[in-house]
Amino acid sequence: MARTIILILLLACVISLSGSGVPPPRTFANPLNIDYRFMTEPPSRREAADPAVVLFGGDYYLFASKSGGYWYSKDVAEWTFVTPHGLPIEAYAPAVMAYSGALYYTACDIGLYRSTDPKNGRWELVSQDFKVGDPDLFADDDGRIYLYYGLSHNGAISGMELDPKNNFRPLGQPFECFRADAAIHGWERRGEDNLDDGPWIEGSWMTKHKGIYFLQYAAPGTEYKTYADGVYTARSPRGPFTYAPSSPFSHKPTGFIGGAGHSATFQDKQGRYWHIATMTISVTHQFERRLGLFPADFDSDGVLHANTLFGDYPQLLPDARAGAGADNSAGWMLLSFGKRTQSSSSLDGFPPEKAFDEDIRTWWSARTANRGEWLSVDLSKPCLIHAVQVNYAEQDSTIIGRQPNQFSRYLLEASADGRRWSTLAGRSAARKDAPHDYVELPSPVKARYVRITNVAMPGGGPFSIRDLRVFGNGGGKPPAAPPFEVHRSPADSRTAVVRWQAAPDADGYVLRYGISPAKLYQNYEVRGSTEITLHSLNADVDYSFTVDAFNDSGRTPGSTVLPASSKRR
Repeated sequence: MARTIILILLLACVISLSGSGVPPPRTFANPLNIDYRFMTEPPSRREAADPAVVLFGGDYYLFASKSGGYWYSKDVAEWTFVTPHGLPIEAYAPAVMAYSGALYYTACDIGLYRSTDPKNGRWELVSQDFKVGDPDLFADDDGRIYLYYGLSHNGAISGMELDPKNNFRPLGQPFECFRADAAIHGWERRGEDNLDDGPWIEGSWMTKHKGIYFLQYAAPGTEYKTYADGVYTARSPRGPFTYAPSSPFSHKPTGFIGGAGHSATFQDKQGRYWHIATMTISVTHQFERRLGLFPADFDSDGVLHANTLFGDYPQLLPDARAGAGADNSAGWMLLSFGKRTQSSSSLDGFPPEKAFDEDIRTWWSARTANRGEWLSVDLSKPCLIHAVQVNYAEQDSTIIGRQPNQFSRYLLEASADGRRWSTLAGRSAARKDAPHDYVELPSPVKARYVRITNVAMPGGGPFSIRDLRVFGNGGGKPPAAPPFEVHRSPADSRTAVVRWQAAPDADGYVLRYGISPAKLYQNYEVRGSTEITLHSLNADVDYSFTVDAFNDSGRTPGSTVLPASSKRR
């Protein structure tokens, strides 16, 4: 009898440790759900930016500015935080390189540090002989080491070689790689609409693919949704570098959260490429930022591109990503945009509708942080729900720095009739700081109503949600793609106006464009309008355009592709 009891207890432990039979997640949604640190000075707000990811010793290591440490993960789904020793971790713009059995680290205006066991957080100083802005460390496959850098208004990206046999001291003279050119590159112009001159050129990152060097850089400024990455190519790490007309290759100016600049391109364990980028909120503070992860690829012509199409919708994790190319969508659509909502209470100026407007810069706030404050949404019909993303707003937060026991605790429920509720996710006893908690359901649930109820709100302020985003399928048909027209400005070919007809049953549209009909790698997501003006084009590049339509049941790609000549000859 005793033996039987012991076996039952052991079996219970195994079931508990394996997550009660719940399969591991296959998907994630941007912004990444990591424990972003509250800054160490007021105003209270979270920040992480300028990310670098490197695969080392079978784990992914993630570094980001102003995080007080770094993370590692075996699968990119769950991250473990490390507080380092001997590392000036508060410097902006970390650069990391795996080389000769160690990780090497530098950042803005500091020296070079090394660790052979970064999980234990111990680092040693290697060199103090270079102090530059927004550095990038690059180890070529011939063993030579390069440092690329640049952080200046209307400035340049430069490089230098380092000598690994002499404490990584500079070898020879620095060399300039390229400079800002906003007169030609419309996307380099500052502002939310790329209408101001004088970009910040920064955030270099080098990738070598099939013998070609891809030197990436960011513009026009980290606080804008237009923050993006362009690329120059060369056959030598010293150049000469040629601008890629497909730039910006990483660009996300629209959607729930915008921004896709100052990034790192890396390969996963299967050899597929990813691009991790800085995304912007910039409401409480200019540098209130988050991280986004996008699939990337080189096409058959060697064109580097990151896929930001619905880039804050669910997509597959590296272990689940299948096939070639950068198409990585989970296939689930947003069900909750603009739908009817109710709440237990609302702070003046922060109504519940703000939690369903697909804008991370607005939010709903209850009047208190009391247990039991709630927010609900009526999806207007029974829908098949696959995932829910809970984005906390931290209204009136008082936290400064990393604090213990800042857990995101809530109850997530669904209902068919708005009266009888069943649990989708129980986070009432969660021991995790999850500011952008993403819940992938083990199996889809059909429901019309979703409700979140507060248990404990991190931040010290009232219960508040930027957006409660419900993903799945509405059970209907995607709308038809509309006819459209394109007008490239004859006075300034960096500008084009695209107009289309309203499509019945459409929730919105996606304008896709690129340097050829087969390379429509860039996009703008549009809701509530049937036209858009772009100021982000390269003046000397001919483009092709199409317009898709989407709703809660899917997206219909445009079947017509129209050219738009640069008219610069």
